[in-house]
Amino acid sequence: MTLGGILESIGGEGFIIWMTALSVFVSVFVVWSSLIAPRPLRARIKSLTERRDVLREERLELRSHPLRAGMIEIANYVVKKLNLLRTSQTRRIEDKLLQAGFRGHNAMVLFLFLKLSLPAVFGVVAVLIFYVLEIFPATDLTKLMFSLVAVIVGAYAPDVYVSNTAQKRKQKIQKALPDGLDLMVICAEAGLSVDATLNRVSTELGSSWPELADEFGLTSIEIGFLPDRSQALANLSRRVKIDGIRGIVNTLVQTEKYGTPLAQALRVLSAELRTNRMMKAEEKAARLPAVLTVPMIIFIMPALFVVLIGPGALRTVDALRAQGFM
Repeated sequence: MTLGGILESIGGEGFIIWMTALSVFVSVFVVWSSLIAPRPLRARIKSLTERRDVLREERLELRSHPLRAGMIEIANYVVKKLNLLRTSQTRRIEDKLLQAGFRGHNAMVLFLFLKLSLPAVFGVVAVLIFYVLEIFPATDLTKLMFSLVAVIVGAYAPDVYVSNTAQKRKQKIQKALPDGLDLMVICAEAGLSVDATLNRVSTELGSSWPELADEFGLTSIEIGFLPDRSQALANLSRRVKIDGIRGIVNTLVQTEKYGTPLAQALRVLSAELRTNRMMKAEEKAARLPAVLTVPMIIFIMPALFVVLIGPGALRTVDALRAQGFM
C-alpha cells in the first residue's frame, strides 16, 4: 500500500489527530527529560572505577611473568616469617618506594626481601669465585677484602637503586611540571573541578610525561574515593618531594578551605614556577665560565703553547746545531 492509500484510509481528520498525538508525546518527553535531576555521581563513580581498573591492570602486567610471580611469593613467605614489616623503618622505606614510583604491598615485600638476601647472594658468589673456582689468583687477605666488599655492595644495592630511580623520576616530574600547571590553569578557567582538572591533565600528559600523569591520575582517584580531599593532596605531596608539587598542593588546599579563585592562584603559581626555572637557567649560565676554566687549561693551553713557543724552540735547536752544540 502506498503512502497516498494510507492517507486516504486514515482520512484528513485522522491524520491530524495522529500528528497531534505524536507532537504531544514528543513535547511531554522533552519536558520530562529536562525536569529530571541529573545524576552525575553515578557516572563519576563509574569513570573513577574504570580509571582505577586501568591503573591496576597496567601494574599487574608488570608482575604477570611466572618467574616474577614466584619470586614475589617467596618474598612474601620470608618477610612474613621474619616479621620484617613490623620494623620501625617501614614508614621510611615506604616513602622512598613511593617517591621512586613503586607502590603497593608487593613493592615493600620485594625490597625487604632483596635487602635481606642480596648480601648473602653476593657473598656466596664472591666465595665461589675467589675460594672455590679461584678464577682470580690473589692472597688470602685480598680474597677476604673482596668478599666483604661484595657483601657490602649487596646490602646497599637496593637502597642505591631506589634512590637513583627516585631521583630520575623527580627530575622528569620537575621538567613536566610547567606544562602540567599550564593545563591545570586552562582547565580551571574552563570551570572544571579539582578532581576533573587533575584527571584531564593526566589524560593529556599520558604520552609525553607519564610520571606526572600517573601521579595526577592517582590523586584524582583518591579525591573521588577518600572522605577527606586534603588527605589525597597530602598523599601527592608525600609521593613527590618537589617544591612545585608542594606549591600546587598548598594552593589547592587553600582554595578548598577558603574558597579563593583556583584559576588565579594557579596562574600566579605557574608564573612563579617559570620565574624560578629561568633563574636556575641563568645560574647555570653564570657558572659556565668557572666550569670551563679547567678544561681550557688542560686541553687548550698546551696546544696554544705549542703554537706560540714551537717555532721559536725549533729555530733555537737549528741555531744550536749550526754552532755545533748539538
